[in-house]
Amino acid sequence: MKQSLTLIPTMREVPSDIEVKSYKMLLRAGFLKPSTYGVYSYLPLAKRLLTKIENIVREEIEALGAIEISLSTLQSHDIWELSERIHHFKDELFTLTDKDKRDLLLAPSHEEVVTMLIRDEIKTYKKLPLILYQIQMAYRDEKKSRTGLLRSREFYINDIYSFHENEESLSATYERILQAYTNILNRLRLNYHIVDADSGIKGEIQSQEFIIPSEFGDTIIVKSNESNYVANIEVAKVTQNTDEIKEVQKSLEKVSTPEVKTIKDLCLYFNISPESCIKTLVYVIDDEFVVVLVRGDHQVNEFKLKKVHNATFLRLATEEEIIKLLDCSPGSIGPIKLPINIKVYADFAIQTLNNAVTGANEEGYHYMNVNPERDFAINTYADLRYIKEGEISPDGVGITQYIYGHEIGRVIKLGTFFSEKFNANFVDENDNSNPILMGSYQLGVSRLLAILAEKYQDDNGFVWPTHLSPYDIHLIPINREDEVQWNLSTELYNILSSYHFDVLFDDRHESPGVKFTDADLIGLPVRVMIGKRANEGIVEVKIRSTGETFEWAKEELIDRLNEFFRTNSYN
Repeated sequence: MKQSLTLIPTMREVPSDIEVKSYKMLLRAGFLKPSTYGVYSYLPLAKRLLTKIENIVREEIEALGAIEISLSTLQSHDIWELSERIHHFKDELFTLTDKDKRDLLLAPSHEEVVTMLIRDEIKTYKKLPLILYQIQMAYRDEKKSRTGLLRSREFYINDIYSFHENEESLSATYERILQAYTNILNRLRLNYHIVDADSGIKGEIQSQEFIIPSEFGDTIIVKSNESNYVANIEVAKVTQNTDEIKEVQKSLEKVSTPEVKTIKDLCLYFNISPESCIKTLVYVIDDEFVVVLVRGDHQVNEFKLKKVHNATFLRLATEEEIIKLLDCSPGSIGPIKLPINIKVYADFAIQTLNNAVTGANEEGYHYMNVNPERDFAINTYADLRYIKEGEISPDGVGITQYIYGHEIGRVIKLGTFFSEKFNANFVDENDNSNPILMGSYQLGVSRLLAILAEKYQDDNGFVWPTHLSPYDIHLIPINREDEVQWNLSTELYNILSSYHFDVLFDDRHESPGVKFTDADLIGLPVRVMIGKRANEGIVEVKIRSTGETFEWAKEELIDRLNEFFRTNSYN
């Protein structure tokens, strides 16, 4: 490809508020262009790289016998209501209304649509198992869109959906797709963790995620420092400490606390630590008000809370709702003398507290010397908090460490969650009708591009490995106006292309400095420069990854390049 005929708008400076390495370099090197907030145009270099990633994905998935389809992205709002996932995605959905007043949405995934397809077309066990996949755009109204492709609102994703007559078949395919995703990430030379995760679906459903470690990651996984335990922080269980020594219970005392609104305020006012406080939160869970208690130094884990309540929908109550319910602001609420119809869920750590401090459900007042069970009732104790770094590992071996990373893929055993809601049934060999079992699997393709962009770069630009690079060779005549250099460059471009090398030929009327700077930014594996020794048939070759330079005669160039790519290939 002649560089003058393509579009590579490299940049010397990027906006100062962009800190994410991958996003910054994709802009600088001319791979990406913002279209609107959180939405991007993939320019020619990015598109070539995406195609290489997609080819690897297709090879591994189609080896499983999966069939490629393309499902509708514009979907009916009603089917998401039926599946109840409308509540899970909350305000992340892009919604719209057509001219006939029908409510539609741009789907972030396609479980509903594919379940209806299978319901209408698969009637017998003889057609099962079946694996369908797609690679296409999906949509989500992400709030962290300054991170580029890591959290874009329009993104390429691989979806796989599998359909089965029994659990044995589902489990076998689940493991095969787990291995296929492992193969893909290995071929991309990425380090990753496979961790237990929350499915986002009501009920006990098996789910695992692929996490790429990164200091810029917004996903936290918990790992033991002495064992193989690893899990997303959303599902990591807390080992309960029941051996704490309790003080003698003191008399309950109400204290005036003007301007005390937060746990920090409370600790300063009473000169205590957060461990001595009871944090009280009001949630709306499936349209029911519920009070949740955790220790002052702990954070409510809403994923665990949702599982304990077996809930479809969950959110924090608004300040207006709390005032109406308890006649006080959120900064003064507590578990004592609550309305009789409100259930109280408490984290296990509350059991170990005595003589604690908490809100009095009266503006400007708190209680001292609060003791659970004596001073208030609890409906349910459960593990309701996030595990903290340094606590005992959930498997009892070692202590926990936090690792930050990017979620890149997920595999989920859906079971009959969707098929039961959409009446997707099959007739078994005994003529009995049963709901089809399903699996759902996703791999973020455009997010992979961002992660690769983060991994394969240095201070000057990208450093692409041979199996991913948009082109193999950057061919650069140093002086475009020198006839000898130009003729040799043109000759080599034709020869290299005939040997099936992908060549980016910098035929632009630019200075050598501009060409070399752009070449560093683009980061192709090999740079072939035609300069002053062109009249001798000698070219200078630079290896981008090592900085090594060589002078090779044009007659030996093909053999030496073949050897380089043979020894540096990775499939």
